[in-house]
Amino acid sequence: MNGIFYSILVSLFTQVSFAQNDIADRENKFYQIISVPIPDSVKLEVGGLAFTDDDKLGVATRRGEIWVIEDPYQQKNRLPKYSLFASGLHEPLWLAQKNGAFYTTQRSELTKISDTNADGLADNFHTVYSWPISGNYHEYSYGPLILPNGNMLVTLNLSWVGRGESLTKWRGWMLQITEDGKMTPFATGMRSPAAFGLNKVGDIFFAENQGDWIGSGRITHLDQGDFAGHPAGLRWSGEPNSPIALKRSSFPDSAGLMFDYAKGKPNFKLPSIWFPHTVMGISTSAIISVNSDKFGPFEGQLLVGDQGHSKIMRAFLEKVNGQYQGACFPFREGFSSGILRMAWGSDNSLFVGMTSRGWASTGKDLYGLQRLKWDGKIPMEIKEMRITKDGFDLEFTKPVDQKMAASVSNYAMTGFTYSYHKKYGSPVINSRKCTIKKATVSSDGKTVKLDINGLREGYIHELKVDNLKSADGEEILHPKAYYTINSFPEGSVHDHHAMNHDNKVEVSGCGEDSQKSVREQPSDWKKGPDIIITMATKPGLKFDKELIEVRPGAKVKLIFNNNDDMLHNLVITTPGKGAEVGKLAMDMGLDGTNAGYIPATNSVLFHTCLIQPETSQTIYFTAPKAGDYPYLCSFPGHSFVMKGIMRVK
Repeated sequence: MNGIFYSILVSLFTQVSFAQNDIADRENKFYQIISVPIPDSVKLEVGGLAFTDDDKLGVATRRGEIWVIEDPYQQKNRLPKYSLFASGLHEPLWLAQKNGAFYTTQRSELTKISDTNADGLADNFHTVYSWPISGNYHEYSYGPLILPNGNMLVTLNLSWVGRGESLTKWRGWMLQITEDGKMTPFATGMRSPAAFGLNKVGDIFFAENQGDWIGSGRITHLDQGDFAGHPAGLRWSGEPNSPIALKRSSFPDSAGLMFDYAKGKPNFKLPSIWFPHTVMGISTSAIISVNSDKFGPFEGQLLVGDQGHSKIMRAFLEKVNGQYQGACFPFREGFSSGILRMAWGSDNSLFVGMTSRGWASTGKDLYGLQRLKWDGKIPMEIKEMRITKDGFDLEFTKPVDQKMAASVSNYAMTGFTYSYHKKYGSPVINSRKCTIKKATVSSDGKTVKLDINGLREGYIHELKVDNLKSADGEEILHPKAYYTINSFPEGSVHDHHAMNHDNKVEVSGCGEDSQKSVREQPSDWKKGPDIIITMATKPGLKFDKELIEVRPGAKVKLIFNNNDDMLHNLVITTPGKGAEVGKLAMDMGLDGTNAGYIPATNSVLFHTCLIQPETSQTIYFTAPKAGDYPYLCSFPGHSFVMKGIMRVK
């Protein structure tokens, strides 16, 4: 997103990968997605969800409305009843309910909305607390999250000016606000904090998305006075009521690794779990805790939505030496639009509110409301992944096949991390395989103890489980996990000093074949190019030209100006291969950023590198024979709409 907020027309998303469809079908055997009907007259671009005391579902929309849905479970009638409660709000992106009133954030305030005469229509709009805005498009506001003591938390997006910036006071902060309007700055270091929530014991977690200073998506535990990594909000750390002493001026443009840079800095809070970009999602958008066993075997864990990939992920957390860390897992794909909010229904089903207008998602609908219901069957999964002195303990939801689980050849682990710098995002760096020395299966078959060499603090560790089934022959549903190590248990056998970080690893972000990305004019072009094409981006996640024409054999100079607020490339493919190249890019996994999401295939003819926002790159090539040659941005998800045709004739 810039954070979750990609400018894109998602109605044009008509393709999803076959692999995604396959896993969604398998997931559906355990967790069924049920669509809640929406009247044609209602544009339910969900910004927030909240249940009322009488079990009606309130829905805030990005169009400034609040709808109340009676019988959203469809228990009484096939079609739920929709009633417009309020309108004229300024893009509410959250909804909460307390003591009979709705609360939401508008762009510039926290608002309490009441129906004082009980006629079903809002008649009182009370400003609980307000903050200044500059008018920058990226100044979204979120909340309130209502705490057990009744106080409320809101978060404020940074502005975007080619980088995340705090143009007005408290942008990039989480604020605590009381019912009577008293505000206390709570924490900062945020860029696009669209998601935050409480775990089962009441601790606060917020989700962040890839951007400047943010190598990949992540969730972080926050206490009052914490700093979460993005320095722009520190502009206000000198205010009298600020709980943070860090200064923005102390941050260089490139700070190496976040884990190393945070050492010795009070309240610099490391991410609890990293969600590797494009592998586990691209835009974390909602956090909700599983607080009972009525939704399957994952009580006490967090569910984390992803707007861009229209899916839900699962997070297992544990405390090691007093700080949270843990693993993330895939959970459920296949939602109809971009997930933004989630709320528990009284029947223990999970309501999922979605929107995609202007924001990228693989789900093709512009908006939607769906319900995720557990059918009572237990899937074969890695339930928990706990760090030990020697490696990890994997607890499964079902007893495993003892022989398969005891074979070390069925496990693989790779450690990697991201750069901590002012640039937008980061490639995977310092990747190194770990050695699985031993796999020991418990007597009940539900736990496998892995002894592992090569684990590193401050690194994400990808676990792949291959050829492993339950004792009754069921395949594991999701065979990958990603564990973030912030601290080893006391008495750990891991050799910290032998695992030195390599901060000098360079990656090109530009594919494997330099002949497809020639960035200097060829020496034999004595008269220069025959044609100069200048390409840029425009709102809607599009190139500013959908058709370019050249003649066969023409010497082409192509200048690509990335004037957008996210990473892009420009890839020219052979005729009819644009969609194929886009899918190959989506499937590149952890290797994608290092290669600039340029697949190693003959279907790619010419390309730029994956380039930063507000930068440009020039490439030179000789036009091929006559035909229509698709071009696209192959960054995962972008290729569905960011495309065009180079016509050679």
